[in-house]
Amino acid sequence: MTELSLSVLDLVPVRTGQTSADAVAATIALAERADALGLHRFWLAEHHNMPSVASTNPPVLLGVLAGRTRRIRLGSGGVMLPNHAPFVIAEQFAALEAAAPGRIDLGIGRAPGSDPVITALLRSEGHTSDVDAFPNHIRDIEALISREGAGLRLATGEEYTVRATPAAAGTPDLWLLGSSDYSAELAARLGLPYVFAHHFSGQGTEHALDLYRSRFEPSEQLAAPRTFLTANVVAADTAREADRLALPQLQHMARLRTGTPLTALDTVEHAESAAITAAQQELIAAMRDRWFVGEASDVAERLAAFAERYGVDEIMVSPAAGAFAADPIDRVPARERTIELLAARLQQGALAAA
Repeated sequence: MTELSLSVLDLVPVRTGQTSADAVAATIALAERADALGLHRFWLAEHHNMPSVASTNPPVLLGVLAGRTRRIRLGSGGVMLPNHAPFVIAEQFAALEAAAPGRIDLGIGRAPGSDPVITALLRSEGHTSDVDAFPNHIRDIEALISREGAGLRLATGEEYTVRATPAAAGTPDLWLLGSSDYSAELAARLGLPYVFAHHFSGQGTEHALDLYRSRFEPSEQLAAPRTFLTANVVAADTAREADRLALPQLQHMARLRTGTPLTALDTVEHAESAAITAAQQELIAAMRDRWFVGEASDVAERLAAFAERYGVDEIMVSPAAGAFAADPIDRVPARERTIELLAARLQQGALAAA
């Protein structure tokens, strides 16, 4: 494989000492850098009530990024549809498409993106989708964001047209996201592009993509299967530096998976002296094996091999590098450096930019 598009998935990470405003400023800087470097997409995930994640409302933040970038595609990775009314999501992304024509992706997922208490709060007003109705709500959004809109039949027998925006000139690209067979099969049945969350699970990737490709049914939106993969990545000038930079996020994920109370992300210095249990250390070692961490040329080569193995022409990296105590409070230089180094390898021919 000689050509590989590079994109970014961001959760607006919050480290010790940062405010939400600082974290958002760092994400704006990262998106601006990705835009300047010629990367293909910049997506934001939806998570709630987590001290280390400020990406609670992708549409709002995407509106900010639309005004701060010029050419990069912007999208959700994803909006967790069970938390929202389909019509609200359709309106939000139709408005984004109007503000940044031809640059908006609407990635949709089925998970709640938080714990049961927050899920109940999000759904307490009755404005959320029933998980069992997820496929129907996907179709509803497709219709609502189209130029023609969706047709409803009222109790009186009258036809009533509903549009997400009054005069759409274009529509966001709709993607289905997931980490299970269910999402792969549903995307195939609906004829939608699909993204498997390899960065999240690291397992089942080949099976999910095989399901999607073998069962794909062409649609008006898409004639053939379309997919890419996500990966946790830390690239640096040396392998030793990359290992240090990966430590805060690896430890944080290990705490999450062992039920340890979470805080904002540690700095690199604090992570290097943190107490870690044997169970957490085992998880860290397993995750480290699945992540792409190392000197930039090595990481670029491994990403190219990863893409070739699964037959994709785009990789969306989650830049997982931490920050040093002396770093600017409103930037994460190592995250920016990760995408700069990979983009440089694109220009050198190890990969090729979109």
